[in-house]
Amino acid sequence: MLLLLPPSETKAAGGVGAPLDHSVLTCPELTPVREKIAHALVELAADVPGSLAALALSERQADEVQRNAELWRSPTMPALARYTGVLYDALDLPTLKKGERDRAFHRLAIASALFGVVRGGDPIPAYRLSGGSALPSIGPLGALWRPALEPALAEIDDFVVDLRSGPYATLARIPHAVTVRVVSEDGSGVRKAVSHFNKAHKGLLARALVVSRAEPKNLNGLVKVAKAAGFRVEKTGDRTADLFTD
Repeated sequence: MLLLLPPSETKAAGGVGAPLDHSVLTCPELTPVREKIAHALVELAADVPGSLAALALSERQADEVQRNAELWRSPTMPALARYTGVLYDALDLPTLKKGERDRAFHRLAIASALFGVVRGGDPIPAYRLSGGSALPSIGPLGALWRPALEPALAEIDDFVVDLRSGPYATLARIPHAVTVRVVSEDGSGVRKAVSHFNKAHKGLLARALVVSRAEPKNLNGLVKVAKAAGFRVEKTGDRTADLFTD
């Protein structure tokens, strides 16, 4: 199983790993696009006002531009430890046991504007770049990623569960993937997609799927593991399911 998560804008600082080496990342065939975007991002970082404008940052976030400037020489850490925020707080990587953490590094992947996709254990540096960004020297990221990332994701043999958010889902389609929608239900049975609890529930589902030794091979297996973990989840189609917040 491969559970594909959205990234977070915020990243943990530091790390003890060697500097960025694209050859050790998942899907090394993406290296040419990764390097092109990385070089463009570092080049842009030399222009702080231009970086702030292109990345939709405020002047108080100039330290994020400095992270991009140091992209090639800063230390790395596993991707699941690098990303922070509500989803990753709910996953709570530090409290996983060794076997659970190993499964997390293998079963979980993260969509990325800079790397396309990385497995949970892939070593990456801190950076700032969003899926909807356009860099002055190379243009919109979607136009760069789609021709390379779609074939790479199509070749993944694992059962793929796609939890990406909109800007990252548009970087590449995954026709064979299962998608899970986080919803609430009112007293009349009407379901609505939610935003407030969306990230937390995705993180909790990801945790349940790595704590479990059972590895789902299809949507029925995913529903079974999720229900065993206490979630209310329901198939809505051959490749779709709803995860309830209540």
